[in-house]
Amino acid sequence: MALSLQFIGCGDAFGSGGRFNTCFHLTGESTNILIDCDASSLVAMNKLGIDRNAITMIVITHFHADHFGGIPFFILDAQFFSKRRTPLTIIGPTGLPGWYERVMDTAFPGSFAAPQKFALNLVEIAAGETLVSGDISVSAFQALHGPPDGPYHAVRIETEGRAVTYTGDTEWTPTLISAARDADLFIAEAYFRDKTVATHLSLNAIEANLSELAPKRLVLTHMSDDMLNHSDRTSFEMAEDG
Repeated sequence: MALSLQFIGCGDAFGSGGRFNTCFHLTGESTNILIDCDASSLVAMNKLGIDRNAITMIVITHFHADHFGGIPFFILDAQFFSKRRTPLTIIGPTGLPGWYERVMDTAFPGSFAAPQKFALNLVEIAAGETLVSGDISVSAFQALHGPPDGPYHAVRIETEGRAVTYTGDTEWTPTLISAARDADLFIAEAYFRDKTVATHLSLNAIEANLSELAPKRLVLTHMSDDMLNHSDRTSFEMAEDG
């Protein structure tokens, strides 16, 4: 089974174009990972018939609801409906345990303290660090999506001889060059076509630095209506839900 990635959701926070929020599914011979788990992820996974119990790891880029807000639904579904019994690891930025407790008890008060029938491992990763779990390595890079203590990451996942990089949400930063260089797949936020704003990435910025980024394949995601309606958008490979 070759390594593959499915876009469970590829929309922005506001569902531009009727798309689900960010959630990617990376699978292979021994790999079964979610990259981000947004507020609409469980709906989208049910629609696509994805076996949630087969997922062994969730990698979170940052704690905004359109990237992290699906965690309570995933956990409670695992506990009560899909009857998960195998361990689950969530890797996320520094502060993950506190954010996990808050998101659980905000979404479903009292759920954080509820006993679970599967092992849950919360693993923090700081920008500049690489974590290795079996044959999977996860590297975090500093993204610029707000105050640095957010925190916000771009991530590079290497497994089964391949490398997948995702920008997360970020304005342009040279750190993306280290994250994306020679990646087999570079998933890049392209929130606007040519508008430069704080905290988000434009396609213009990606194009201006593409020779240094040098991915083997580029796919655009997290597009606003501005980008989705742009006349030359079909010149680039763009994610679609599913």
